[in-house]
Amino acid sequence: MEADNDATGIRAVGAAAEEASLENQDMSFLLTAVSTFLSDYGWYLLVLCGGVYLLIQQLSKNRPSQHRGSAAATSQDAASVVRRQEALEAARRRMQEELDAKAAEFKEKQHRMEEEKRQQKIEKWESMKEGKSYKGNANLTQNSDEAATSSTVLKPKTDKKPLRSSGYNPLSGGGGGTCAWRPGRRGPSAGG
Repeated sequence: MEADNDATGIRAVGAAAEEASLENQDMSFLLTAVSTFLSDYGWYLLVLCGGVYLLIQQLSKNRPSQHRGSAAATSQDAASVVRRQEALEAARRRMQEELDAKAAEFKEKQHRMEEEKRQQKIEKWESMKEGKSYKGNANLTQNSDEAATSSTVLKPKTDKKPLRSSGYNPLSGGGGGTCAWRPGRRGPSAGG
């Protein structure tokens, strides 16, 4: 019987030892598995966590604007939208009026120019019928029109100094300073 008791005692001690070792073995296996997973996929997991965090932040920004006082917000938004639209329409109307005024002014100016050209042609024709020269009169009227239309009159420069002396010829080879390049010999290289 003692053998049976010893066997039972050994089994009990062995079972207790197995349970203790199983608990330790499970923890070490879990630790090993987690460390292996993190070493293999750690960076991916970190990027995934960052992406989820940013997604949650973006969704939380959008949600409060939808949920807080939606009836009051829509009525306030409706009033502000109407005011913005009215201001936008007034600005458009003002800009259109300015554009119409500029277009009318330009059209009037074009009409005046055409009328002046027509008058000049009539004067040329009449002077030609009488046998007079019309070129001198036409040039004077055109010059006066151009002077009236242009705001700045360009004056020709009379004090021009030539960049090089009149005797300069780049093909002559003179006046080149210290640079005297000559092409190499055409024959074969000197050698034996």
